[in-house]
Amino acid sequence: MAQLLEFVSNRREGIQDNHEPEASLSEDLRLLDAYSQAVISAAERVSPSVVNISVRQPVGDGAMWSRERGERAGNGSGFIFTPDGFILTNSHVVHHANEVEAILSDGRKFQAQKVGDDPDTDLAVVRINASNLWPAALGDSQAIRVGQLVIAIGNPYGFQCTVTAGVVSALGRSLRSSSGRVMDNIIQTDAALNPGNSGGPLVTSRGEVIGINTAVILPAQGICFAIGANTAKFVAGHLIRDGRIRRSYIGVAGQNVPLHRRLARFHQLPVESAVLIVSVEEKSPAQKAGLQEGDLIVGYASQPIGGIDDLHRLLTEEQLGVRSPVTVIRGTEKRLLWIVPQESRSLGAQ
Repeated sequence: MAQLLEFVSNRREGIQDNHEPEASLSEDLRLLDAYSQAVISAAERVSPSVVNISVRQPVGDGAMWSRERGERAGNGSGFIFTPDGFILTNSHVVHHANEVEAILSDGRKFQAQKVGDDPDTDLAVVRINASNLWPAALGDSQAIRVGQLVIAIGNPYGFQCTVTAGVVSALGRSLRSSSGRVMDNIIQTDAALNPGNSGGPLVTSRGEVIGINTAVILPAQGICFAIGANTAKFVAGHLIRDGRIRRSYIGVAGQNVPLHRRLARFHQLPVESAVLIVSVEEKSPAQKAGLQEGDLIVGYASQPIGGIDDLHRLLTEEQLGVRSPVTVIRGTEKRLLWIVPQESRSLGAQ
């Protein structure tokens, strides 16, 4: 009996040994299937919200010549973000448009009304009068991490609802908008984008929109950019309310940087990040106030500044002409300067 039990035990061990490669293969397939399911789930959740935006623009803009009307036709992407038909897209897609048409994923076509346009952040809002819409959820772009899986959905070259996947390559990038203003806190991704993707959503595996696709660097491959959803929430709210954003500016280009913990503790700062001044415009309020390249902005108008978004939210219309304190770290020394913001001279302030 003991010999029989030993024989059975040995047979089981042999069977398990023979199945080790198969078990390893199953694990690999399981992991690959989980990745595929994440992309599939996000695409299925957000694709009904994505629209193909077709525009007609005066000569000098757009992509294709229409001799009959003396206009150019172009296209881009956008996505529905409210149940009553508000659509987010890029400013450069609709800025000069005479006509805007939105084509939904189910094939329905609607004339869209331009609600507001902000070239400074390359964001715009248009609206359609339609029912049975599927709005996408805007997530928190501050919560994403480098290396995180992201999915881009759009209409490159008119191919509707094209899905590409990649990762967040970097955070806190800067780009110059069509108005000449530097856009900060940009998301870099290697999810493939092409002309026509502009304005489409960049989403997480949970189907939350954390960016609005805006630009690619040609002929480079895998270097694409998106505007953070947190910036889009702020801008879209003002565009829906006022049709434009009348903002103040101080005349610096900056980027988010972490503060050394010892420095933050020594100066008793409530935040452990700041805005590093990369450049200062000539004759700007910042130059008049004495701000310099390399300064770290940690406070403005008695409010802590932990990043570009914090500063942008404070530089509103209400700050125009108001003398306000700006706190900077220069070297290891904390300084208090006084600045008077002016109205932005970019296209977005018309």
